[in-house]
Amino acid sequence: MRSLAKKVHRFLVSEDGPTAVEYAVMLALIIIVCLTAITQLGQQVNTTFTNIKNAMPSGSTGS
Repeated sequence: MRSLAKKVHRFLVSEDGPTAVEYAVMLALIIIVCLTAITQLGQQVNTTFTNIKNAMPSGSTGS
């Protein structure tokens, strides 16, 4: 247990710690941007397909 505490202490004191935090923050921001873009794109695609469906004659459902 003492070895684990020493490793954690060394990680927090070392200068690599802030770098890891910076990478984690950048990754979180990238994920947020990607999710926002995917959501927007999905809504636009849904609207496009809904418009196409509504523009087709009612007898051409394919069933």
